[in-house]
Amino acid sequence: MRRTEASTKGGALSAPSSQPLIVQSHLRWDFVWQRPQQILSRLAEHSPVLFVEEPLFLDDIPSPKLEITVPYANVFRAVPHLPSRLRDDSERGIADIRNLVQEAISPEGHLKRLFKNPVQWFYSPFTAPAMLGAFNEVAVVYDCMDELAQFRFAHPDLARRERLLLAQADVVFTGGYKLYESKKRYHSNVHFFGCGVDVSHFGKAMLSETVVPADIDSIPAPVLGYFGVIDERVDYDLIAAIADANTEANVVMVGPVVKVDPASLPQRSNIHWLGQRDYQSLPGYVKRFDVCLMPFALNEATEFINPTKTLEYMAAGKPIVSTAVPDVVRNFTPIVQVARSHQEFVTMTARAATAPDQALIAQGLAKARAESWDCIVGQMQRIITKATEATTPEPRVAKRFVAIGELAVQ
Repeated sequence: MRRTEASTKGGALSAPSSQPLIVQSHLRWDFVWQRPQQILSRLAEHSPVLFVEEPLFLDDIPSPKLEITVPYANVFRAVPHLPSRLRDDSERGIADIRNLVQEAISPEGHLKRLFKNPVQWFYSPFTAPAMLGAFNEVAVVYDCMDELAQFRFAHPDLARRERLLLAQADVVFTGGYKLYESKKRYHSNVHFFGCGVDVSHFGKAMLSETVVPADIDSIPAPVLGYFGVIDERVDYDLIAAIADANTEANVVMVGPVVKVDPASLPQRSNIHWLGQRDYQSLPGYVKRFDVCLMPFALNEATEFINPTKTLEYMAAGKPIVSTAVPDVVRNFTPIVQVARSHQEFVTMTARAATAPDQALIAQGLAKARAESWDCIVGQMQRIITKATEATTPEPRVAKRFVAIGELAVQ
């Protein structure tokens, strides 16, 4: 679900044009359009953003290089290309990435001095030991959108690296309230900013002129739909149970399959795995949904999530059924109907398909309109500006390298 068009500019933003951002991300810019892209595309309306991704390991290159493209206005996407021999030497690889970025933003580099004295922004703590202090940053932001240490295939040292990042960050944002409660024990400047939504974009699902894509338009109603990443956070037994109990309905799953063997996905004549779709087309897909599903497994990977799709479903004017994810229960009930068992989920879904609660849908629309990404990003920027105004870059760099200690990659 890639986004290909610029978002509407919002008047709530107030970022100073002189404050560039260097972002360390474990997610790719052109993957699913979600929290990082929603936030950074808006910040890029005022300041340049250098979005540094995880490396690609290639067999046919002798030395590291950095591919820089501009996928969105004022966003510079940096994709490190590393020789495959470094695949098992993550510390050396991260050091090479750091050096490549330093070279790119130097006066002689491709980006010249566009990123002088930036704010450094982390989505994953994995690279923090090498990157903290490496770019003469005036402040460090950690936007913690997930408890990554609990995800499948997480690096065993991730929790320790996060402690280092928390010790050095000036501002910590969290994407879930439970994450906020967890991180505030370790930092004094933590702020909860949950899901936002592009209301005008997903509101297109309610417009008669919005085209329903052909691959879903041909699927008979009722359509019980989901869009998002399909990974270890989805309850696949529940998907099968919904399909088996509602044989006249069709379960439609839109999104990329990640960290899960596609061959292991439940197969039924009324389950449709459509794969990844562009962000711009999502309103057309959700327009075809009769019920929006949030069929999350209740496991370590979902303990701290605050699903972005919740408000997106609301902005589309649809009934929503979810499992009892803690942040969903806390933030979105009773608008979202929460099931405590597979059977209850099946029952709620069938009821919502035949008799959607229009009062709850109206409440959802109102909530979505009150929680836009523009408003959230404006608040974030004011917090960051306050932090940068209270610091000076030079002493902080020296202090940060000392604090990194044994974890630093020099």
